[in-house]
Amino acid sequence: MHRTIEPAIHYWGTPVVLISSLNEDGSANLAPMSSAWWLGWSCMLGLDGSSQTLLNLKRQGECVLNLASEANAEAVNRLALCTGTPQLPLHKQWLGYRHVADKFGEAGLSAQPSEQVAPPRVRECQVQLEAQVVDIRPFGTQDPRLPIASCMVELRLLSAHVDEAILQGAQSERIDAEAWQPLMMKFRQLHSGGGQVLPSRLAQGPEERYAPWKRRV
Repeated sequence: MHRTIEPAIHYWGTPVVLISSLNEDGSANLAPMSSAWWLGWSCMLGLDGSSQTLLNLKRQGECVLNLASEANAEAVNRLALCTGTPQLPLHKQWLGYRHVADKFGEAGLSAQPSEQVAPPRVRECQVQLEAQVVDIRPFGTQDPRLPIASCMVELRLLSAHVDEAILQGAQSERIDAEAWQPLMMKFRQLHSGGGQVLPSRLAQGPEERYAPWKRRV
């Protein structure tokens, strides 16, 4: 039997991506997110309108999408409630975020030079996608349940760097779906093919914080 519900979020199972971009001073920013999908060599992202990543993409127009695997779960967790924005917006203060300037250091990850864009890749990620911004537009402006200003970012992928361990063979350009175990976000929990990977920091707070529209006056 089905029951009508109003979940605070609709994270039914989406990939965790570490987006690397460059701040205005040339330092690297690294942000975990999980509203991403691909079609051909194009990608669409959904981002918080106040995020440092969005500011960097608007200014510089390029980034690297570092796809996290279950092996990167702890690093993702370390970044979960961090922001590169020095002045925290009210909603991030409410959710318990803190400003961190050195995201790579915070996560315990290492930067690797990219080939076609300025932002670095994450050496520890098995999939690294260099990308260029095509378009940025407001998102969800007609959605009364979207509590914060958001944007959709269309990217064109320029190059794909993949660990040979998840390819079907030494000379193959095909991914071995059994070897590749992407890290997924399911309702603020970190999962992979074998189930929950580790307790997520994002899931520690009450879900109602993500649903201000549920508060009754």
